[in-house]
Amino acid sequence: MSDKELGEGSPKKIAHIKMEFMKATKEQIPELLSKYESDERSGVITVCNQYRNRELSHQKELIRMETMKQYENKYSQYEYICGIDEVGRGPFAGPVMACAMILPRDCNILYINDSKQLSEKKREELYDEIISQAVAFGIGSMPPNQIDEMNILQATYEAMRKAISNLTVKPDILLNDAVTIPGVNIRQIPIIKGDAKSISIAAASIVAKVTRDRLMLAYDKVFPGYDFASNKGYGSAKHIEAIGKLGLTPIHRRSFLKNIMEGDQV
Repeated sequence: MSDKELGEGSPKKIAHIKMEFMKATKEQIPELLSKYESDERSGVITVCNQYRNRELSHQKELIRMETMKQYENKYSQYEYICGIDEVGRGPFAGPVMACAMILPRDCNILYINDSKQLSEKKREELYDEIISQAVAFGIGSMPPNQIDEMNILQATYEAMRKAISNLTVKPDILLNDAVTIPGVNIRQIPIIKGDAKSISIAAASIVAKVTRDRLMLAYDKVFPGYDFASNKGYGSAKHIEAIGKLGLTPIHRRSFLKNIMEGDQV
């Protein structure tokens, strides 16, 4: 509806203004904000503030993501930069899982962050975006019996080596979350809290986390009663109670559960 149809000199209805904003592209929003900034009606002010805040949040996120690319920019002379991260070092059940992730140089996915800082819904959304845009990614995991045999640190290293070997593109440099992986003949840069400082490591953390969480959801159906869908194998009160009542499953890490099986509380 045109301004003319609303009546000569009549202000445009707030509902129509809201619709304008809803239909506008990101590039058109600043123009609309300028157009309606002098409108003193509370409804229009609310709409403008809403979109102005969205624009500010968007700009802040763009700046944050540039910061997340600091290591990728620092080592930009390398063609294939690979981020490495793991998930599942601490649970009582399930595998330890690692992801090796090579993102495109011009990756523009927003909101990538340490997977622990994101909601489950956001991780799932980002997982699909990351997988669709990745140059290559590899997953590696180590099952509970091998964690018991070699200890969790060595199992984590092996999961990382598997993830790297499962890449379809050989990386030129590895950005690792805090560790240096033994037995890997590729330059490695260990970064403390790397999943909060590197877009490649953060993307790896998200893919590893979502992949492992989905596996634990499947295990919940195979081994009901342990609440794996909720606790993902970590030592929640319900999980510990179930171990006492039902015993251990094949996916439990026996080396992690000696105290509980001996009757001690943790």
